[in-house]
This record gives sequence, structure tokens and C-alpha cells, in this order.
Amino acid sequence: MNSATEPLPTRGRYSILAAICLAALVLPMSFTGGAVATPFIGQTFDAHPTELAWITNAFMLSFGSLLMAAGTLADLYGRKLVFMCGIALFALVSILLAVVPDMIWLDLLRGVQGIAAAAALASGSAALAQEFDGHARTRAFSLLGTTFGVGLAFGPLVSGLLIESMGWRSIFLCTALLAILSLIFALPKMRESRDPQAQRLDTPGVLTFSGLLVAFTTAVILAPEQGWGSPVIQALFGAAAVFLLLFIIVENRAKHPMLELGLFLFPRFVGVQILPIGTCYCYIVLIVLLPFRFIGVEGASAFEAGLMMLALSAPMLVIPMIAASLTRWLSAGVLCAIGFVIAAVGLYWLSVIPAGEHGQILAAMLLTGIGTGLPWGLMDGLSVSVIPKERAGMAAGIFNTTRVASEGVALAITVAVLTALVAHHLSLNASVKLPVADYSTIAQRLVMGDLQHASTSASQIPLTMLRSAYTAGFKTLLQLLAIFTLLTATVVFLFLGRQSEVGTESTTDAVRFSSDS
Repeated sequence: MNSATEPLPTRGRYSILAAICLAALVLPMSFTGGAVATPFIGQTFDAHPTELAWITNAFMLSFGSLLMAAGTLADLYGRKLVFMCGIALFALVSILLAVVPDMIWLDLLRGVQGIAAAAALASGSAALAQEFDGHARTRAFSLLGTTFGVGLAFGPLVSGLLIESMGWRSIFLCTALLAILSLIFALPKMRESRDPQAQRLDTPGVLTFSGLLVAFTTAVILAPEQGWGSPVIQALFGAAAVFLLLFIIVENRAKHPMLELGLFLFPRFVGVQILPIGTCYCYIVLIVLLPFRFIGVEGASAFEAGLMMLALSAPMLVIPMIAASLTRWLSAGVLCAIGFVIAAVGLYWLSVIPAGEHGQILAAMLLTGIGTGLPWGLMDGLSVSVIPKERAGMAAGIFNTTRVASEGVALAITVAVLTALVAHHLSLNASVKLPVADYSTIAQRLVMGDLQHASTSASQIPLTMLRSAYTAGFKTLLQLLAIFTLLTATVVFLFLGRQSEVGTESTTDAVRFSSDS
């Protein structure tokens, strides 16, 4: 067996690259596939809207909260071991999801799937860096990023085809097959490697951070049903505040913290953390909410919805590379700000298009995707270029955790806001007055794409009025997202508009680190 320090033959290295790229393909497909499948899962299990919300949130929260921990474990116990365990667990859980008997098991298994995804992604990226150097490493990570983009762009389309031909369970069987193929490529060629300087896992930091995310997100998900002032919701928000305080105390006292809070003394580093939060609200939430709208409310087929989603996601295949090239003339921070402005225009345009104008809807989605692609392609490079090089590893870990964790939180907040907006429009326009709680329940079902059960719950409200209230609420949400995206552009320009004083923002670095997106 070759030593981990000796270069593998080209064929062996590219087998490892193929294995990790397959893992990078399956992760976004799991995210987008779950979104497309949600309306159909709801019909199968007659699921409550809160249960449907956890299909995506359980995956994103466990993935985001454990990403840094998984990287530490890979450094301590071996990148190959953690990758193989992660991808094998992912395949097993995907198979179990395909035969799951009820919503409780489905939501629980989605959480476990997120844990497996964190292990596979963190260890796979480290293993790839171990095998490739120089320009070969840049090309390898660029291919990895392109593969991730392919999964993000074509995931809804492939999921739609699978649902129409074999049902929603086939999505999970497809991801299991890809994970098994990744194992087949990785097992004979991937070599074990560790970091001899690796520090032990910051268990208190991981537990308090995970508790913070789970408590806050659960509160936001349950609030439309329980009421924002209910004791349960207040207790959950209180628990989140306690976990936040404990996390700060633990990290300040830890010898080897999961998150080095001193990095937030760098203003440009703080600005970088805003980038993934901005892309969540102008892009990620739409990847989830638009399939609910197209399939569950407007009646499109799963394939038609997947085809329409290409307008939003396909720019991610090319715009990040274009953004990297544009850094020759404009700073990365300025390009990111411009991208957010373009995305905000796309969101506002989407909000004012009349229903049924599919050509304009696709054009607005395309513009939003193009705008988001600029910061998407540059923010990874910025995350390590704006602070001293010796702290780049910690910075990248914090950034990736911020990105993935904020996706789950952003989705929960956006769903809660949309539910409140739809309930408001229902209460204003319904000819028959119902209790406030009933409007909220109907709105929850509409937001999760369950028009069938929403109309059953609202037998006194015409179907056209349900659709009208949903459309009005969605338009208002898009306008709020456009305003938030413009504010993000302003903050990004102020924090990152000038060239870095600490690191470099070269085109090569931008290309390399954009691949991790």
C-alpha cells in the first residue's frame, strides 16, 4: 500500500476525485429532491405542515451544525475512515427513507442523513486536498464545485422525472445508488491521512451550538401553529438564548475552540459571513418554496416544476467562473454587491409578474440566479483572503458552518413569514369569517404545497380565493426578500468594497474556493 505522503498514480487519484465528486453530486440532490417531493410526501402520509417543514430543515440543521465537528473528527481519526463511514451511512439512510412508514421516521432519518452528509463533505474535501497539489488541486476543486452545481441545477429536474415515473420514494433510492457508487470508487484507492497537529473535538461547543440552532429553528417552525406568544414558543426562544450565552462562554474558555470568536474582530471577516446569509434569502429559500408553489398550488407536474427551476439554478454552472475572471477589473467585494443588486431586481420583477406569464417568470428567475451566482462564486475565496493566512483553516470552517446553518434558519423564518402573510390575506378577503387559528392552519398547508388538504380545511372558502391569497402573500414575501437583498448589497459594499488589506483575492484563489460552493 502506498504511503499517504507518496503520490498516487494518476488513475488512482482520479478514482478518488470521482468518488468525492459523486458525493458532491448526491448532497445537493438530497436537498433539492426533498423540496420537490414534499407535496407528494404530504399527500401520501396526510402530513401536518410542521412535519413537512422538517423534511428539509432536519437535513439542513444537522448538516450545518456538525460540519465543523466532522472536519475535526476527520483530522483526528482519518479522512478515509470518516468519509467511508459518512457515505455508507448516507446510502443506508437513503434506502431506509425509500421504505419509511410514516412522517416521524422520515423526519428523524432526514436528520441522520444530514449528519452523514456533514461527515462525507468535510472529510472528502480534506482527502482531495491531500491527493492534489498546485494547479491540479485547483482543477480538482473546480470540478468538485461544478459537480455540486450540476446537482443543484438539475436536482429538481431529475427528481421530477423520478417522481413521475416511479414515485417520490425513488428519489431516495437514486441518491443511495450514487452514494454506493462513491463507495466503490473510494474504497480501493483512497488512502488514510490524518493531521498530526489536529486538536481534540470541542464537544461542549458542538452541543451548545447545535442546541442553539435546534431550539431557535423549532420555535420559528412551530410559531405559526402555536402562536408567537405561546409559552412553548417563548420557552424555545429562551432556550436558544441560553444556548447562545453558553456557547459564547464555552468558546471563550476553551483551549481549542470550535469557533475562535477573536476572528470577529476583523471587520472584513464579519462582512464575509453576511454573504452566505444573503444568498440564503435570495436563492436557497426559493429552491425550496418555488417547487411547493409550482406543484402544490399551481398544479404543475413534478417534471414541469423541475424544468422551470433550471432557470434559477443553471446560472450556478457558469456564473461563478465568470465572477472569478471579473476580479481582474473589480474587487471581489464590489462584484458581490453588484450580484446582490441584480438578484434583488430579479426578486422584485418576479413579485409583480401576473400569474400565468411563464416566460416572464422564467426570465425573472434567471436574472435572480445570475445575480446570486456572483457572490456564490467568490465568497469562499473571500472567507480566507480577508484574514491572516495562519487562521485560514478556522475561517473556512466558520464560513461553511455559517452558510449551511443559516440555510436551515432562513428557510424556517421565510416559511413562517409567508404563512403569516397568506393567513393575513385570507382573513381580509374571505367572505366567511373563521377563527384566526383556522386561517393560520389553512395558510400553513398552502405554504407547504398542500392545496388539497387546505381546501378541505377551508370548505367555506373557494379554491380560487385560496390561490389568490397564496399568490398575494408570495408576492409580498418576494418584495421583502428583495429589500433584504438590497440591504445585504449595501452592507457588503461597505464592508468588502475595497481590496483586501490582509490577504489576496486573486482569480486563481477565487476559482479554487468557489468550487466548494
